[in-house]
Amino acid sequence: GSHDSFSYWVDEKSPVGPDQATAIKRLAKISLVKKIMKKWSVTQNLTFKEQLEGGIRYFDLRVSSKPGEIEQEIYFIHGLFGIKVWDGLMEINTFLGQHPKEVIFLDFNHFYAMDDSHHFYLINKIRSAFGSKLCSIACVEHVTLQYMWEKKYQVLTFYHYPLYREYPFLWPGNKIPAPWANTTNVHKLLQFLETTLEERSRYGTFHVSQAILTPRVKTIARHLIRGLKNTLVHRNLPMILNWVKAQKPGVMGVNIITSDFVELVDFAATVIALNDLLLEEDESAT
Repeated sequence: GSHDSFSYWVDEKSPVGPDQATAIKRLAKISLVKKIMKKWSVTQNLTFKEQLEGGIRYFDLRVSSKPGEIEQEIYFIHGLFGIKVWDGLMEINTFLGQHPKEVIFLDFNHFYAMDDSHHFYLINKIRSAFGSKLCSIACVEHVTLQYMWEKKYQVLTFYHYPLYREYPFLWPGNKIPAPWANTTNVHKLLQFLETTLEERSRYGTFHVSQAILTPRVKTIARHLIRGLKNTLVHRNLPMILNWVKAQKPGVMGVNIITSDFVELVDFAATVIALNDLLLEEDESAT
């Protein structure tokens, strides 16, 4: 999985997003501030298509209306506005059409400046984009690749807002917990990932391990110009990757793992390779 999957492009010319504090909105009237914000808002370099081609199958999505716009249009957001959600969904759907056995997870987990009418608009866009590819909610343990292929499903959509109850193709957010360490310290992050794996539900949910470091205000103040990638990510990715390599998938093990800048190391290939351990278990059982 990728963290803030859509943030490969953010619009410096648009207003600052409603996910930001009032003080930052005021500061952002200075054009340099938005340039700095961009350095800390972008957590991916690759487009959806490039991420999919690189093996990413879980997308972490934050969305917002654009205050002041008359239309209902919904955009991706991380400090600054990204592309229209519809354009991203279309890009993903094109890939799925070309690869009918591939399955993806869309996790809509943060909504800003959206009332129910915005949600209805977005949910209809999701339905228009994927149609019969959308997997209806079921017992998590039944959702194997074989099950998905037989039903011709390719998309599991998680929607962290009460309206999910009205649509069989929207899974509730509590079916995919994604605990967040909120630290700049890689040792604390790895300790947190270990602890949350020990606490994860044995059955009934998917589970996201967020292998990401989060800048604090003072981190940003100290390294304004360097940005997220050069300050936190480059230096710590090798340790994070070593943790990933040491994991086991399956019950009480890792399930979905997300990272920033997924192409900087062999992140996707390393996570995918963990599945071989499940094959070895099957062979030893037979």
